[in-house]
Amino acid sequence: MAESQAKILVVDDEADNIRILEVLLLRRGYEVIKARNGAEALQQVYSERPDLILLDVMMPIMDGFEVCKILKDNPETHLIPVVIMTALGQVEDRVKGIEAGADDFLTKPVHRDELLARIHTSLRLKQAMAQQVESLQHVRTHLTKFVPQAVMRLIEANPTAPEMEKKERDVSVLFVDISSYARLSESLQGEQVNNIIERYFSSFLDCIHANGGDINETAGDGLMAIFVDADVQHHARRAVQTALGLLDRTAQLNTQLTGIHPIAIHIGINSGMALVGPTKLEGASGTRWTYTALGQVTNVAARIAAIGEAGAILVGPETARRIAGFFSIHEVGLRQFKNISDAVMVYRILGLL
Repeated sequence: MAESQAKILVVDDEADNIRILEVLLLRRGYEVIKARNGAEALQQVYSERPDLILLDVMMPIMDGFEVCKILKDNPETHLIPVVIMTALGQVEDRVKGIEAGADDFLTKPVHRDELLARIHTSLRLKQAMAQQVESLQHVRTHLTKFVPQAVMRLIEANPTAPEMEKKERDVSVLFVDISSYARLSESLQGEQVNNIIERYFSSFLDCIHANGGDINETAGDGLMAIFVDADVQHHARRAVQTALGLLDRTAQLNTQLTGIHPIAIHIGINSGMALVGPTKLEGASGTRWTYTALGQVTNVAARIAAIGEAGAILVGPETARRIAGFFSIHEVGLRQFKNISDAVMVYRILGLL
């Protein structure tokens, strides 16, 4: 935003004061919007998104201090500079303005050169802050490639001492594997296989995050996702909804990506208690965080996924129980898995009811 194109909101209940400021600002190339009281000022802020606000103190309906406090308490508007205009010698007004979060002050009657100088300074500071926020957002976006969302949330909740201990929690664990991966690897060069997997898995990542899941790890032909929620039925339904979404995305990509070998996937899901939390992997080249769920629930989910054929979504008995009434389910039968003492009843998801 060029400073000369900045949008300035002038708030004053005196029409003559607004007219004087408007003429001066328009001559300098600023865009001017106006409000005659505090309530109207808030409406203008939310609809017009000004770059700076010149705010009178004494107004009907809502005074300038209240308007300023409302704006500064709102994360969406707290970075908009607010310059409060006060009467000469009213020290108490400045104190109230500081308490309300005002960025600067002007004394009435307003001197033209002082007004323009303070506007210039405030806009310059706003632009610098906006650049810093944008830079931090870029860093955050970059970090999400290496730090799972669940770990990011733990750090954001308590930046100084985030809770990093693993805890017993009820989860749904989803494994998605590429069907006939060995055959695919044989028919294509290694780089081609990696490019294909990257395209599909990037799309899968969006689907998993949209349904509240977190990626644990990717390994060649598959990935693992974890779903956690206070409502145990909810995270089970989310996991199954994700699985259906992954099948849809695979079909769409197979159609859209011409020149790329089409793939098929199969999915396994299991629900129950697991030891859940972040894991920090430190090596000579750097540090990487993962978010994992350890225990029998995860092991069974992996085994269930392994027996699926192309296009199948298979779930364990607890997942099937929790999603009953929401999805069409077909009983596959008991299966005995390696290193799992008891046979597990497996079900196939046919779709939404």
